[in-house]
Amino acid sequence: MAQLDPRLGETLERLVRSTDPRARIENDPVGLVRPYARPEDREVAGLVAALLAFGSVQVIRRNVSRVLELLGPSPAEALESKDPRALSRGLRTFRHRVWTGAEVSRLLRNAARLRAEEGSIGAAFKARLERHDLALQPALAELADALRGPAPTRAMAHLVPDPRAGSACKRLHLYLRWMVRPDDGVDLGVFDAPPSVLLVPLDTHVHRIAKNLALTSRETASWAAAEEVTAVFRRFDPEDPVRFDFALCHFGIARQCPSRVDESICGACVMKRVCTIPRAARVR
Repeated sequence: MAQLDPRLGETLERLVRSTDPRARIENDPVGLVRPYARPEDREVAGLVAALLAFGSVQVIRRNVSRVLELLGPSPAEALESKDPRALSRGLRTFRHRVWTGAEVSRLLRNAARLRAEEGSIGAAFKARLERHDLALQPALAELADALRGPAPTRAMAHLVPDPRAGSACKRLHLYLRWMVRPDDGVDLGVFDAPPSVLLVPLDTHVHRIAKNLALTSRETASWAAAEEVTAVFRRFDPEDPVRFDFALCHFGIARQCPSRVDESICGACVMKRVCTIPRAARVR
């Protein structure tokens, strides 16, 4: 990893201050979760929204909305009361990227079983985290095992990835960020767990920006890369390192950080003084 610019922390704080959550949240899947008032509904709706957060935001929000409409005004109560066969029928024609209604139905059935056995998904995560002395990877892996279920299909294993395999597991980390971080108008503060243990949900946008800022030199968005990026964030906020994620992600979604220098974008960038893209790497 390259030497970090000493101005990086101050610049990240400036980016967070310049990001208006209210203007961004309607272009984020978490905007579909916040309207639910009860924690139990937020954890179920959030699970659906986070694990389907793959692809364009417009398509994600459309397909997440379809699942949430099927679950009705209380997703948690729907898991307790709805006949699993009714859920499967309601999702028979559902498709989002590589996933069909069969995978979503199985996810919901497994979530319902976990909630029935342990009280909530949050309680299940907390128990696993404590059992592993706050080590995130094994705790999240065991939670993912329960949500994935035994003998998963290839599509189901993609919907709920295994943290042991080394991928970034961006959607699982996104779910934890929403659930664990305190309610700040974006994240929801549902789970009783310390934000200090979280890893950044490393999607393509945040990974590109992280490379531009020399937070990681890894070419792929892996678990190891997420650990490296989060380790840098912990220097500036040990108790809540992933609070920079929302601003960075939307900075990337808005195409304000290209992979090569484009003076029409980079000239006014709030991050330009700490960016490490070679100045000769011009957009042609």
